[in-house]
Amino acid sequence: MKFLEYTPLSRLNGFLNNVNLGECVLKGALEAYSCKLAGIDRKLSRSLEHQVLEYLAQSPDDHSSSPMGPLCSTASRRTLIHLILTMNHIYPDYDFSMVQAHNFSKECGLNNVKQIIENYLLEAAKMWSAENGGDNLLDSIWKAVDEVIDLADCDAYSYMPEFEGDPFIERGAIWSFNFFFYNKKLKRILSFSCHCLSKLAVDDSPTEEILSDEDTIFEGMDME
Repeated sequence: MKFLEYTPLSRLNGFLNNVNLGECVLKGALEAYSCKLAGIDRKLSRSLEHQVLEYLAQSPDDHSSSPMGPLCSTASRRTLIHLILTMNHIYPDYDFSMVQAHNFSKECGLNNVKQIIENYLLEAAKMWSAENGGDNLLDSIWKAVDEVIDLADCDAYSYMPEFEGDPFIERGAIWSFNFFFYNKKLKRILSFSCHCLSKLAVDDSPTEEILSDEDTIFEGMDME
């Protein structure tokens, strides 16, 4: 997988990275990746393929269908593997190799996905408009995404984290979404993740980090 640099996405990310919404902060990112595998990705792809095939052999009924389609299909397994590899690139310090097909949901219709995202970004859109001379944030997002991934030829998936410690689960998150737009013909995936965090949780983090550092410093010392 290779990160694809696009100027329109970079401009949007510069804004979405830290949007002050009063009592909360919005943090979002749009990232595009090529699905052409090389090096460690190719090795991990083979390992994930073997893992899925083992699951199929042990419990064929449990995997007869999935959000990507039946996992007995090479194309369905490839889609799952590409989604997992993309997440590994977004969070390189985290291993998503144990994520399974049921952690994803295939969205029915891009208009539905757009509506979900637009509802979440209403307040951010007002700030963008004020800062950019009345420019429409949502129009800018969909124009950039379409340029990169060709929305008309995409499948959309959402990721539903369920494990404690999953980096997609932000501490103090009020709401979040994690969408992936997959264009098989272009062999590209575009990730759009966004989290709205309580400022109370964000403001508490440095204190906790300091306390954690102090615990490390004094670990093993006789405090008597």
